Amino acid sequence: MQIRYSFRLYPDTGQQVALARAFGCARVVFNDAVRAREDARKAGRPFPTAGDLSRKLLTEAKQTKERSWLREVSAVVLQQSLRDAETAYRNFFASLKGTRKGPKLGAPRFKSRKDARQSIRFTANARWKITDGGRLNLPKIGAVKVKWSRALPTTPTSVTVIKDAAGRYFASFVVDTDPTQDATRMPDTNRTIGIDLGLTHFAVLSDGTKIDSPRFLRRAEKKLKKTQRELSRKQKGSRNGEKARLKVARAHAKVADARREFHHQLSTRLICENQGIAVEDLSVAGLARTRLAKSVHDAGWAQFVTMLEYKAARYGRTLVRTGRFEPTSQVCSTCGVKDGPKPLNVREWTCTTCGTVHDRDINAARNVKTAAGLAVSACGAPVRPESVLAQREEAGSHGFPAGNRTA
Repeated sequence: MQIRYSFRLYPDTGQQVALARAFGCARVVFNDAVRAREDARKAGRPFPTAGDLSRKLLTEAKQTKERSWLREVSAVVLQQSLRDAETAYRNFFASLKGTRKGPKLGAPRFKSRKDARQSIRFTANARWKITDGGRLNLPKIGAVKVKWSRALPTTPTSVTVIKDAAGRYFASFVVDTDPTQDATRMPDTNRTIGIDLGLTHFAVLSDGTKIDSPRFLRRAEKKLKKTQRELSRKQKGSRNGEKARLKVARAHAKVADARREFHHQLSTRLICENQGIAVEDLSVAGLARTRLAKSVHDAGWAQFVTMLEYKAARYGRTLVRTGRFEPTSQVCSTCGVKDGPKPLNVREWTCTTCGTVHDRDINAARNVKTAAGLAVSACGAPVRPESVLAQREEAGSHGFPAGNRTA
């Protein structure tokens, strides 16, 4: 299983210039590849192969006066940019055929130097390395200072250098992990839990535990409004305008980092304490089109469930998503009688059949667990017919509790 470990980079002025040059060259090569394919499509010709693009856009282009500056960066960075364009087209065609899961993808578009995220990738062929002093030595860039928040479990296979909208630099290492070995790090437990996600409480567990919603965006709204107002008063393209834009981006990055840290810590705690976890498959995209859109985005349910999913696959736990049309709020978890729909302002209700008084959210969490079919066998393992596919995601801390300490 492949996991990404992200660390903050602190390049000096000269290294920032070299990284900007590398970002620009990779972007130009990607755009040239998209343009070559689009020209072939409009002319009715077959798409050029990856080998043809590599020869024309790299080998031959470096000999011309217009593209001679491509020789100033690592050739691996440019090759990886061509591979990214190839992957983008492959995913686009798979989406058109319906063989790719998820929302429909559009055709690859040209990249801009004003994009919020710039990145380059170095594989093992680039001969990058981590020095004895703990710096990341990148070809034609130099030894960049890294803030190590945890140790890498194995030798990375590649590293991606990223610059985000807030002007921060990160190194994202791809590491191959052994799920069998990772599972031995987890404590033995027979517990299973159901989770009901909400807005008043971020999560309510079937054992009665309620986890408050931090509401990071709501708490930062005053500062965000102030920084956005300052940006709107600046002249576009000016230096002061760029400074104001960075302030807005950093304020939003602070909110996103805090939310991600909260999700990492909570998901890792639940994975540690439970062998089986059941969660409702919510239609986040649909809820985000309602009047609750801001609160839904602030909660970040999709990111949290994704973390649960890949951590369960990594550490040998079981995660089950129940159907989104299960009437979890209408069924009595004690006797199983369906009592009908209830408005959101009804937080407690009494079953007309057995007389049990229910907390709406706790009852829903128990029904989620029941609908998932999580049962404990004689050997203590949860019984479930299908396993969960692993997800590639930015990993949290190597130890527990986890958190993405890149801020």
